[in-house]
Amino acid sequence: MTTTMNPTRIDLNDYVRTGEGANGASYNHKTDPSVMLKLYFRNFEAAAKELELAQKVYQMGIPTPEPGDLVTDGERMGIRFRRLDGKRSYSRACGDEPERVDEYAREFAQLCKRLHHIHVDTTQFESVKQRLYHILDANAFFTPEQKQKISVFIAAAPDSDIAIHGDLQFSNGIFTEQNGVRTPYFIDLGDFCYGYPMFDVGMVYLCCCLNDESWTLQQYHITNATAAKFWEVFAQEYFLTPDCPMAGFGPEADMDEIMRQVKIYAGLKTLIIERDTHCPMPQFRAMLEGTVY
Repeated sequence: MTTTMNPTRIDLNDYVRTGEGANGASYNHKTDPSVMLKLYFRNFEAAAKELELAQKVYQMGIPTPEPGDLVTDGERMGIRFRRLDGKRSYSRACGDEPERVDEYAREFAQLCKRLHHIHVDTTQFESVKQRLYHILDANAFFTPEQKQKISVFIAAAPDSDIAIHGDLQFSNGIFTEQNGVRTPYFIDLGDFCYGYPMFDVGMVYLCCCLNDESWTLQQYHITNATAAKFWEVFAQEYFLTPDCPMAGFGPEADMDEIMRQVKIYAGLKTLIIERDTHCPMPQFRAMLEGTVY
C-alpha cells in the first residue's frame, strides 16, 4: 500500500462500520476487500502519531497489518490499513468459543513474549517512562502529592530497551486462520514505545480482571468469568515458563509475588484510561492505594 502523511479525503458512504473501541471506530470498504479504515474519536495528532508508529513497527517485522495512508471524512482523521480477511481478536474468539479459552490465552501469551524479546532502536521511539510522565503531568484527577509518588515509582522501575505495545489488551491481539493454522498480529499501536514489559502485562490484567461485567460484555464480548480464566492461563504461560522475558521469573517463580507486582502496574494503566475517557477511574486506582501512594 502507498503510504502518505498527507490526509486523503474519503467518502464514508464507501465504507461499512464494523466495530468501535475507546479511541475510534473501524470500517471495511464496501467494494475493495483489501482496505479497512480506523477513524479516530480524538484529534488529528492521534491518527498521525499512530500511523507513524505503525509504519515503524511494520518495518521492524513485528506482526501488524500493513499501514496505508492518513485520511479524513471532513470531520475526523483516520488511517487505512490492508485488511486481514477473517480476522478475530483473542477476546472475541474466547467469546465465540469459551471452551477454548485456555488455548487462546496461551497463544496470546506466546505472542506477547515474542514481542517482549525484541530490542528496539531507542532513538526511534519514546520510552514508556517518558510517555507516562507526560500523561501523568496532563492528568487532571490525581493530586500533586499522588502525582509525585507515582512519578517516583515510575522512575524506580527497571529500565529496558524492549518493545512495548503500550495498550496490550487481549482485543488488540488478532489472528487470521487458514487450513487450521492461525497467524497472529498486533493492532492499535498508538502507544507503542519501549521499556520494562510489566508496563504492558499490567494492562492485560486490568482488562481481564478489573472491569464491571457489563463493560466486559460490551467491550470484549465475554463474561468476567471467561476473562478471569484467560488471565489465569495467560499469567502461567507468560511468567512461569523458561522463556519469560523478565528476569526473576520462570517455573520456580512465586505467583503471589508476581500478582503483587502486576496489580501495581495495572493501576498505572489508569493514566492511559483516564487520558482516553477524560474521567477518573477509581476501580483501577485501587491497585495503587497502599503501594504507590
